[in-house]
Amino acid sequence: MQTDCSPADDAADRQYDQPNDRYVFHHDTESSALVTTTIVHALASVTDIDVSQGEFSLYDSVDPDALNRLFRSTADGSERSGGHVAFTAVEHTVYVYANGDVVIHPPTETDPGVEQPRPHPNSQQR
Repeated sequence: MQTDCSPADDAADRQYDQPNDRYVFHHDTESSALVTTTIVHALASVTDIDVSQGEFSLYDSVDPDALNRLFRSTADGSERSGGHVAFTAVEHTVYVYANGDVVIHPPTETDPGVEQPRPHPNSQQR
């Protein structure tokens, strides 16, 4: 997958949520950029991978075209109101939400074959 968009200021948009050990990015659903562009640059920011050098391909983890279709506006032009997709890329668990939130969890020390449930970034932690 090639992207024609320059990377957004992902480092500036990145928020590290230390209590939950996750990075939170936001994709502007009203921009012309694809959600997969935001995801690739977010992963690059978190993992220090240079995407321009071909060190990483989102195709290794998920179908980017399908992901873009899932999160684009509906046929009548309205925005998606709910739902999310989770996948693993570069040993990080990635959650993409319909509201544009992209949450990346770094690898954990637990059994890598067992995915732990993760709360949405807007949920309250007690």
